[in-house]
Amino acid sequence: MTAKEIRQAFLSFFESKQHHVVPSAPIVVKNDPTLMFTNAGMNQFKDLFLGEAAIKYTRVADTQRCLRVSGKHNDLEEVGIDTYHHTMFEMLGNWSFGDYFKKEAIAWSWELLTEVYKIPKEKLYVTYFEGDEKEGLEKDQEAYDLWKQYVDESHILPGNKKDNFWEMGDTGPCGPCSEIHVDCRTDEEKALVDGATLVNADHPQVIEIWNNVFMQFNRLKDGSLQSLPAKHVDTGMGFERLVRVLQEKTSNYDTDVFQPMIQFIAEKAGVEYGTDEKTDIAMRVMADHIRAISFVIADGQLPSNNKAGYVIRRILRRAVRYAYTFLNFKEPFLNQLVPLLAEQFKGVFDELISQQDFVQKVVLEEEVSFLRTLANGIQKLDKYIFDLKTDIEGAKDEDGFYKTKLPGYFAFLLHDTDGFPIDLTELIVRENKLQGVEIEGFNKALEEQKNRSRAATAIDTGDWIVVNADDQSEFVGYDDLEVETEILKYRKVKAKGKEQYQIVLRQTPFYAESGGQVGDTGRLEDHSRQFWVDITDTKKENGLTVHFTDILPDNLEGKFWAVVDEDKRILTEDNHSATHLLHAALKQVLGQHVNQKGSLVNADYLRFDFSHFAKVTDDELAQIEVIVNQKIRQNIKLKEQRNVPYQDAIESGVTALFGEKYGDFVRMITFDDHFSKELCGGTHVKATGQIGSFKIVSESAVAAGVRRIEAITADKAEQYFLDQRKELGHLKTLLNGSKDLSAAVQALLDENAKLKKEIEKSTLERVSTLKHEIVHHVRGINGINLIAKHIDLPSAEAVKNLAFSLKDMIDNLFLVFTTEIDGKPGITVMLADHLVKKGLNASNIVRELGKEIQGGGGGQPFYATAGGKNPAGLKVVLEKAESFIPHH
Repeated sequence: MTAKEIRQAFLSFFESKQHHVVPSAPIVVKNDPTLMFTNAGMNQFKDLFLGEAAIKYTRVADTQRCLRVSGKHNDLEEVGIDTYHHTMFEMLGNWSFGDYFKKEAIAWSWELLTEVYKIPKEKLYVTYFEGDEKEGLEKDQEAYDLWKQYVDESHILPGNKKDNFWEMGDTGPCGPCSEIHVDCRTDEEKALVDGATLVNADHPQVIEIWNNVFMQFNRLKDGSLQSLPAKHVDTGMGFERLVRVLQEKTSNYDTDVFQPMIQFIAEKAGVEYGTDEKTDIAMRVMADHIRAISFVIADGQLPSNNKAGYVIRRILRRAVRYAYTFLNFKEPFLNQLVPLLAEQFKGVFDELISQQDFVQKVVLEEEVSFLRTLANGIQKLDKYIFDLKTDIEGAKDEDGFYKTKLPGYFAFLLHDTDGFPIDLTELIVRENKLQGVEIEGFNKALEEQKNRSRAATAIDTGDWIVVNADDQSEFVGYDDLEVETEILKYRKVKAKGKEQYQIVLRQTPFYAESGGQVGDTGRLEDHSRQFWVDITDTKKENGLTVHFTDILPDNLEGKFWAVVDEDKRILTEDNHSATHLLHAALKQVLGQHVNQKGSLVNADYLRFDFSHFAKVTDDELAQIEVIVNQKIRQNIKLKEQRNVPYQDAIESGVTALFGEKYGDFVRMITFDDHFSKELCGGTHVKATGQIGSFKIVSESAVAAGVRRIEAITADKAEQYFLDQRKELGHLKTLLNGSKDLSAAVQALLDENAKLKKEIEKSTLERVSTLKHEIVHHVRGINGINLIAKHIDLPSAEAVKNLAFSLKDMIDNLFLVFTTEIDGKPGITVMLADHLVKKGLNASNIVRELGKEIQGGGGGQPFYATAGGKNPAGLKVVLEKAESFIPHH
């Protein structure tokens, strides 16, 4: 079976068991503060396990793109080295939300593996939870008894809490699990060692392929377990491992999931896969990493220097580093894998083929940037190693290695400031025959940095305390800005030393930050309306609307009024609706390739990132502004459609954003059926006229193929035009009331240019005069010609010209000038080349003299300058000049 057939067989099997097949959620997580990336199939169902969202389908199946390169699931350094670790991988899953439990989950997993995929039963081992005395948990006898119906008891193995008790995190839903392992060893190997002894022992050919998790408990902050009101099944099967087993390969990388890319890389590198471990690892790294890189970019996360962006940049750079070091790719190459990958996932994850050009462009730009970084880092490292070798005067051991190591702090500095990888540093150090890197010092500096980062981002979250049980929280903010409500639950959170509370309301008009729109603020008033607490922010967590407050109301159990800050909401809506108009106008002016890549919408302004490969010209920006303002003046009424079937919405021509998770039913926002029609959960104006006016204030580049427009609307745009008018009035006054401002400014520029030429001419004459005067005042000291003089010239350039002229005229010159230009003291030192060869250094001299004027500077060995704050010290500078002349 091909990989595509294997994937489809899984989905079809569970469809036949009345499961609803859902699409993969985006790999980039947007509404869960505990995660950057989807790292398990259950992530998109977290709110269902937590009871924070209504269950639409009690049985679900899917294939989920996952990424594990940070946090406790960090396998990055193993990827490519072994046969089965990956950055991005697919997790095939079937789910039960309060429906079937252990009996069906176990029966169906066995049926699929042995009857559909026809894996020989004797190859399979199953595990069950053996219990844990400390937790007060008994062994999972039910799972054991169920497995006995299908599996010989010698293939049913107990597992400890580490292997057979699955937890979402430190808190949250959890429960015992039952894994299925497959023994892929040869018959000869099996005869020598019993496969049962190799289960969960990290043997590369005895691997776990399926995990049945039975969600029964909720872990509280104090570590205790409470039973969940409903029991759930959460299963996961590693797709890449399954393909390997069914295609009878000894490595995931030998399957048709990876081989097309590996063979393409091998051909372009001019090497054969399978002949050299180093080049094999490099090809595996590249084939694996391009998957993670491409899908994360397609889901809307661009490489950057922080958070999720930094993770993907790190993966990309690891791939480039292996290509550079082991496959000799000195020019960008990784991006050439994107079209191959897009074609491979066509019909499975079409978001990649839809954005193939964009993703390839981003990867290319990142490669170019990092290859430049590598070149700079190598140059720095080579210089440091040269100096290190010079300092120890060539002392070597019997093997010809220098008796020194590269200091760990320097390796960390290269890593931290230049993004230079430590293993490449180690490789270059070995090539230069040093004893290695002081890796303890490197690791210490790295750990200190990580600790600082952890401390800065640490959040201490308490358990939810229920005030009023049952009903789900309901958002009513599309229609109301004030509503009577109750507190369902609350918890305390502490971040960066500040304590806050998070509150969940039965009904809320507060919009939670999402889709680029900031969260609402406002007040939670008690029923008398005489006391209140401020709602400082509203965010979404796993589908739950969470309100932030600095204090709690005195009586939590009463009725409250939830009141949104109306002025702020209206201004935010102006900017959000303007963003939709802008998106449509960009497509109209620049082309249909334009797609939203990010946005920020608040009460003050809007920021819109979009895919486009060139700077937007002034004429194009003007056209875009005109179109948006025309739509505003037309006062187009909002057409809002809620609960539209997703497929119906797509077929109507709606704009859907890549990287967003859409449910089966969506909300459509339309301003003119033939202009702007988007899927959107945000709040909007009732008619475009409310926006007032629209003004673009900046256009810039964000990343390769991504541009950013910032704009203002409503009262901010009005104030902008008033300020511009005031500025124009002031300019007219300065220009004596001139009616033609352009002509008046041009006349000033012409006059200024004319005066500059006259000043330059005068300065040249002054330099020439000074040059001939100074030549007659040279002092000879020990065969060196000293000039130490205060110079009155209008610019640093003129002083430099004078110094170079004198150097050409006078042999063995040692020149020190002091200046005071625009009230700022300065020093210039010029040395003859002969003096530099003797060991004098203008840069060192000027730094020492600069102390007298409370300043500093530098330059080249023969010419250097300094600036400072204290003009009174200039006299001392001239007096000290002679002291730098050697007396023999």
